[in-house]
Amino acid sequence: MVTGLDIRDGIPGDVLDYQQLTSLLRGYSKPRDRITALLAGGELVRLRKGLYVLGERYRRQPLVREQLANLIYGPSYVSLEYALSRHGLIPERVDEVTSLTTGEHRRFVTPLGVFSYRATTARRYAYGVEWHGDGVARYLMASPEKALADKVASERRIGRPTSAGMRAYLLEDLRIDADGLTSLDVPRLKAISHAYRSNRVSVLERTIARLQEARR
Repeated sequence: MVTGLDIRDGIPGDVLDYQQLTSLLRGYSKPRDRITALLAGGELVRLRKGLYVLGERYRRQPLVREQLANLIYGPSYVSLEYALSRHGLIPERVDEVTSLTTGEHRRFVTPLGVFSYRATTARRYAYGVEWHGDGVARYLMASPEKALADKVASERRIGRPTSAGMRAYLLEDLRIDADGLTSLDVPRLKAISHAYRSNRVSVLERTIARLQEARR
């Protein structure tokens, strides 16, 4: 009988898809029945249809939720509030893993947390995304500059932006420390702004450039 331990020995990490799972269960005439039993026994956990992780007692190491976000729905990369928090730009801890995708808006409530996805264009998708992690737990996440540009581009409350309004939004609404803003890479932000063709992101780039000039 195939157990959670057997499945762990047959895969490189702790995450697997339906094809990998059925391959490991190829000796069963009714593999779906065995999958149901593995789920009921906690040896497997289903994240969404066709995607599973090993049960907690079989995992080699703690799961990386950012990697799971990339796998649950894609193509996608972690960004917006979650990435801003991870980069230390905003003070709040963000539990819901927020991502951008070239697909549709989606939200998944799973046993390992909530994962949400906001649609973006292919033009805006690629620039400023970085690889993080190592081994089988690598994942794509926005750089600090891109995460902030994504947040500003999607924020309807900003309306028609001015430098004064953008500064207030960054320092008061998002509560980003001024030191965090002056540590951002302005040339990178300028390149992101060029790709986005967004007036909000253009004003963001100019506002941060002026903040940095004022602190020199």
